[in-house]
Amino acid sequence: MKSKVALIFGVTGQDGSYLSELLLKNKYKVHGVKRRSSLINTKRVDHLFYDNKNFHLHYGDVTDTLSIINLIKKIKPDEIYNLAAQSHVKVSFEIPLYTADVDALGSLRILEAIKLIDKKIKYYQASSSEMFGNTDKKIQDEKTKFNPQSVYGISKVFSFYATKNYRDAHDIFACNGILFNHESSRRGETFVTKKIVDGLKKIKSGKSKKLVLGNLYSIRDWGHAKDFVYAMWKIMQMKKSDDYVISTNKQISVKKFVELVAKKLDIDIKWRGKGLNEKGYYKGRPIIEVSKKYFRPTDVNYLRGSYKKAKKLIGWKPKLDINYLIDEMLNN
Repeated sequence: MKSKVALIFGVTGQDGSYLSELLLKNKYKVHGVKRRSSLINTKRVDHLFYDNKNFHLHYGDVTDTLSIINLIKKIKPDEIYNLAAQSHVKVSFEIPLYTADVDALGSLRILEAIKLIDKKIKYYQASSSEMFGNTDKKIQDEKTKFNPQSVYGISKVFSFYATKNYRDAHDIFACNGILFNHESSRRGETFVTKKIVDGLKKIKSGKSKKLVLGNLYSIRDWGHAKDFVYAMWKIMQMKKSDDYVISTNKQISVKKFVELVAKKLDIDIKWRGKGLNEKGYYKGRPIIEVSKKYFRPTDVNYLRGSYKKAKKLIGWKPKLDINYLIDEMLNN
């Protein structure tokens, strides 16, 4: 039986590395695309590049139409996963044009290339819970209206509808996975969960005295990246393409996440003050502070997704809980 061929844009990220591992276990030939950079940014997939003959890396960029077309013609993939993005929400306020070029137009370039080259190629778009923004719905599902609060969220809405349009207008297997927050030990150090884990570990070991955060009361639905990439693959194995919310249906605040990590490190935090003056104390000294510079110009107060549709139609549900996630992040 001929092996399936997958092309992953954004392969060097957290999700790209876990997805590559999953596909290789399922006997795929995996081709990953990385941007040319002066820094080596392949540490999450180096073990695959050197140890697996079915894993291949290519230079390319979703902002470069010609490179997309050339890669698809050369590789002839059965499945394309678009995980490429400027994925930091706060940074999207600072570099909005670049964010839109990558996160919005990037998906459109890939979809157009599929339409022109081979409409039998299956396409997965990494959509985001940030598309929901500030919503009056306590639980968000596939029918919840979008109300994005950042250029990142706006760009993801564009990609969502571009994917849906190419599915409807051009009969392409094109699907959206609306992924809520998902973390792991491979998470980038600028993301809040990784920042909290690393910051508290350094404080515990005496390498740092303070951890500075933004909105402590931002509430999110946090899952594990391993679970979520499995959902991506399951979505792509369906006979008919569709859109799915992938989440845990649970939520906690940034403050609660801090407390869970601190407890596992035997750090007994006492909170004092309110607003920007709120601080977390340990052994009588402040180790956690709040800074306005880490707040977004417009923030999303809470997100919580329902994976009911995914459970019913693709047989998916999360397996790894928040405690497993934190333990893994602490131990790696």
